[in-house]
Parts: sequence; C-alpha cells; structure tokens
Amino acid sequence: MVGLLPQRVDVDNSLWDQTTFYGRLRHFFWVTDPRTITVRNAELDSAKELLRLYKIREEQPDTTRDQVIYAKKLYESAFHPDTGERMNVIGRMSFQVPGGMIITGCMLQYYRTVPQVVFWQWVNQSFNALVNYTNRNAKSTITPMRIGVAYVSATTSALVTALVLKNYLEKVASPLMQRFVPFVAVAAANCVNIPLMRQSELKDGVTVYSKEGQQLTESRIAAVKGISQVVFSRIFMAAPGMLVLPLIMEKLESYKWMQRMKILHAPIQTLLVGGL
Repeated sequence: MVGLLPQRVDVDNSLWDQTTFYGRLRHFFWVTDPRTITVRNAELDSAKELLRLYKIREEQPDTTRDQVIYAKKLYESAFHPDTGERMNVIGRMSFQVPGGMIITGCMLQYYRTVPQVVFWQWVNQSFNALVNYTNRNAKSTITPMRIGVAYVSATTSALVTALVLKNYLEKVASPLMQRFVPFVAVAAANCVNIPLMRQSELKDGVTVYSKEGQQLTESRIAAVKGISQVVFSRIFMAAPGMLVLPLIMEKLESYKWMQRMKILHAPIQTLLVGGL
C-alpha cells in the first residue's frame, strides 16, 4: 500500500498513454488479467461502488491509491463499458486466455473422428458467440433472431469447412496436414460469426467521438473497419498455437514415451497453446 492518496486517480482514463502501442499493450494486459475471473461478485460490486464514490469525492478518508486502482481494474474487467452491467464470466475478455487455451487444445487433440470434430467446433463457436454478444456495442439493437442466425451460420460454416476439408485431406494428404483442419475451420467461422453477430452496426453505423469525447456522427465505414480488424485479429491470435503446435505434436507423438501417455496429450496441448 502507498498510504493516503497523494493525488487523485483519473479513473475515467487509462493509467497508460493510449497513443502508444506499448501503452495500449500494458493497458490490455492489465485489464484482461485472468486472475480477475476468480473475484466474487460481491467484491466486484464493491469495486464499482468505490469508483462511484471516488468520482464524487465521497470515498472513505483512508482510501488508498492502490485500492482505487485495483477497483478500476476489477470494474473494467468485469463490467460492460456502455451499460455498466456486470458481464457473465465466460464472456469477459479476462476469460479469453484460460477458456481459449482449453478449447483450442481440445480442438487440436480431438480432430481424428467426425463426432470429435463436430463437438469441439460446436463448443468453440458457442464460446465465440457468447463472447461476441457479451462485448457487443450495447447502443446497437440486436434481436434474439439475429443472435440465433449468427450463431447457427457460424457453427454451420465451421462444421462444413472442417468436415469437408478433413474428408478431402484424408484422401490426398498426410496425417500432418489434417492437424491444420481446426485452424481453417476457426478462420472460416470467424469470417461469418462476427459480422453476423454485429450486423446492426454494419447497417446503422457506430458512434464516432472526438478526442474530447463529443459525439460526432454515426459511421458505417467505422463499423466496417472496426469489425474487419476484429475478424483479422481473432484469426491472427489463433494462428501461432494452431499452426505451430501441430508441428510440435507430430514430432512428439513419434516418440514411444509420448505414445504411452496419450491421456496427457490434451493437457499438454492446452498448456502449449498458452505458451504460444
């Protein structure tokens, strides 16, 4: 702890310079800390209340700077920036690392049979749909029908891509090439899932603000640019683990000691996905 507050914390802005890449990197590492998903709802609500009181200068006199900064971290990791409502745990960005590690590891491990492919692609697209819905622009309207269409379309595209490619590669390619089927399916589904889930933004535009925070206009061009960047970043983030790990596992599984411990293949891939 650093004692009583020597100066006020700007709780409405990042602790780091957001005009630099390093500042943005530090901010997002900080706000997506996976440890925050273990924090109880009561503590999250207390953090929200502390920030509310702090903004109107009615916090307890012995409130410290560390307490305010930690409350800011909890709030930004668990509450929607538009509505201020607490988000479900699985849909939070702080759950992306542990959740993505488990699902990706299992997709890479369980790809050899049709039921395995169907199940894990369905799990992955269900997870993605929940994340997209949880982090949507709350100011845009989205109906249950739209959510359902986006979810079914993304899941269908992932399954069709995975099964068709798997069937084709079984006939013409080596077993190693079949390990890359999950990545292709994930990429195809992201190209469908995200635009459909956020189609209202593409239709109506997103709000554009000035540097001073003043609302300027509604822009469909900004929506297209933003959603395109999301699609690209989702595929780019999945690439290292899903393209490098198959090569590593193909080599490891050639050793007899690795062949004797098949039950550990999925946990090993999960941990390696996190490392990559």
